[in-house]
Amino acid sequence: MRKNYDFSGAKKNSYAAALKKQITIRLDEDSISYFKGISEEVGIPYQSLINLYLRDCATSNRKLNLKWA
Repeated sequence: MRKNYDFSGAKKNSYAAALKKQITIRLDEDSISYFKGISEEVGIPYQSLINLYLRDCATSNRKLNLKWA
């Protein structure tokens, strides 16, 4: 390992704009268990599965049919 490194020719990360933003979200235990179960089957972290599902809903403009009693 070198003592000094030259970063003068370094470039910015072109993927930096696509990085994820950390938030806090409260989910019920059943939802978490559902995605954790799927994550064990497919080998993808459950947070990534939740993100993929939400992204799919957003890109397909899917909306919930909510009716309050």
